[in-house]
Amino acid sequence: MTELIVLSWLLPLFAVGLIPFVPSKYKPYTAAVFILLGSLVSGWLAVSALCGDVTNTTFYAGSFLGNVAVRIDALSAWFILIINFTAIAGAFYGTGYLKAYPDDAAKISWHWSLYVLFHFSMVWVCMLQNGFAFLIAWEVMSLSSMMLVIFDHHKIQTLRAGLNYLVQMHISVVLLTVGFIWVYSQTGSLDFAAIGTFFRGNPNTGLFMLFFAGFGFKAGFVPLHSWLPHAHPAAPSHISGVMSGVIVKLGIYGIIRMISYLHADFIVLGEIVISLSVLTGIYGILNASVHRDFKKMLAYCTIENIGIIGIGIGVGLIGMGTGSPLMYFLGFGGALLHVLNHSLFKSLLFFSAGSVYQQTHTRDMEKLGGLIKSMPKTAVIFLVGAIAIGGIPPFNGFVSEFLIYCGLIAGMQTGSIYLLLLMIMVLAGLSVIGGLSVLAFTKTFGTVFLGQPRSVLPHQPHEVAPLMLVPQYIIIALMLTIAVVPQFFLHLVNDVLSGLSPVLALDPQVATGYSNTAAGVGMFSLLLIALTGMVWFIRSRVVKNRVSAFGNTWGCGYGNPDRVMQYTGKSFSKPVGKTFYFLLFEKKVYKELKPEEIFPGQKRYDSHYLDFFEFNFIEPFTKYLIRGAGYFRFIQNGRTQSYVMYGILFILVMFLLTMFNIIP
Repeated sequence: MTELIVLSWLLPLFAVGLIPFVPSKYKPYTAAVFILLGSLVSGWLAVSALCGDVTNTTFYAGSFLGNVAVRIDALSAWFILIINFTAIAGAFYGTGYLKAYPDDAAKISWHWSLYVLFHFSMVWVCMLQNGFAFLIAWEVMSLSSMMLVIFDHHKIQTLRAGLNYLVQMHISVVLLTVGFIWVYSQTGSLDFAAIGTFFRGNPNTGLFMLFFAGFGFKAGFVPLHSWLPHAHPAAPSHISGVMSGVIVKLGIYGIIRMISYLHADFIVLGEIVISLSVLTGIYGILNASVHRDFKKMLAYCTIENIGIIGIGIGVGLIGMGTGSPLMYFLGFGGALLHVLNHSLFKSLLFFSAGSVYQQTHTRDMEKLGGLIKSMPKTAVIFLVGAIAIGGIPPFNGFVSEFLIYCGLIAGMQTGSIYLLLLMIMVLAGLSVIGGLSVLAFTKTFGTVFLGQPRSVLPHQPHEVAPLMLVPQYIIIALMLTIAVVPQFFLHLVNDVLSGLSPVLALDPQVATGYSNTAAGVGMFSLLLIALTGMVWFIRSRVVKNRVSAFGNTWGCGYGNPDRVMQYTGKSFSKPVGKTFYFLLFEKKVYKELKPEEIFPGQKRYDSHYLDFFEFNFIEPFTKYLIRGAGYFRFIQNGRTQSYVMYGILFILVMFLLTMFNIIP
């Protein structure tokens, strides 16, 4: 096992050194091969861990770090397998996606080298259990993903999105660093096991919330989410799919890893997490409902689904506090399964959105329409992802959300009036999230793929290459497998949870009962689809040789309507925007008509929605920070004499402090 771990570290280094010397057209395939090889190595270790053979070894990393623990248990294995599958799908999709870009050998080399490093750094995050080594892997993951986001670095908005992401990820690193230093100061160890030692002898809430905030930046919990709506639209679509599919889940991995060391305060922490999560879910899907940039809409949907996962984590924490194995399984089991499900349908949605962008060169859904005629396969793929993310059978999103709903219902039976009211409110919030999700994707699919083109595009769109479609077909196949045969995946989830808390291990027969219910719903849904397909097939055969006559339907007096008369996406979601005006700020740019303008000329109207937290908190804070820093601009004045004086003053101050024994 040690040899495989070393190999998983050497492969990306070799790939990064090799890719620049490979001919341009082979660079993507070289990266994909190395990612596939690395996934086989780490996947073998992960499958072994899920089967009970936990990898636990140490490497000596110098006098400062000492022995660095490398551990692959069932929790690490679950996330490693998700990372590997999504990264492989993204590599092959990206190979076809980037063919539309100019052939810049240096840029392509840099991109695919970073992609390999990005993939392996995510795997290292799940392997390393030494605080300092973990932070190094975390930083490599953040830096490599930031460089991938700014692939189109000639665009100022892309650079701003990358810098915004980088700053927030470094705030995350600072919080995590403070947490690990706090543990080290109390225990004298950087090993993750020392966190459990700290929790046994100290209050749990403070340190856990510090780690939760650090990991929450990566996951995208509100109000730590503002990097997502900027980074995801700016990045190439295969990077958006991987970032939304797995990088935000590493924030979830960190939170669950910290929970595994908790010894107290389960109910209080569960109430905090579940309350914050339902707000995150509602806020995310509200913003997704009104935005017209379909990649930004998908980014806000990621925030929504992080909220759903957080609700499951909150239910699981309350289950640990009340000693309920059922709540523990349904909460954490639903959360872990939704991590897998979301990685599948969200990467699928970003890939299909990338196909649309590649062919149309716009992310504004109000400029699109009727693409189902020219891109029918992409339209069907997006529709499948939309149904799945809405939690509708027969796709996988239903299974994980079903478990979380059952966990909330189980939480109503704890005997506590307070918990009963909390679970009822969260259940109502989760229902609102589901309904708004259907609205958001109905708007998006209808505006982008149905109706007539709303504008004249530079060239006629057509279906994308098979290299971009095949990874999406494989994702759909796995989604259907989870929906129809959830027993296998819930068995794996139960094994993961049994390893985290053997005391709360659930009777496998109870878990089987829930999985059978979900499987039954999925099977009947598939039968309904199969029956509909069979009726359509029989009808098409019967009328095949008949003469067909085509004519315009009655159009209420508008026999030949103009394309601008179509219902727009904004019109569809306007009632939501007006209802939640206190959260959804709409900025309008237009000039009012004056009384004397009897025959007004051409007018321009523009509007877009602002992020509540970014507009009210982050932007004002940034403005005052920049203004305050401006007062110290005189220090960097370009004069050599001033810099020499700074050095002399520093030496003088250090001398005085040492002379008076203020510092040793």
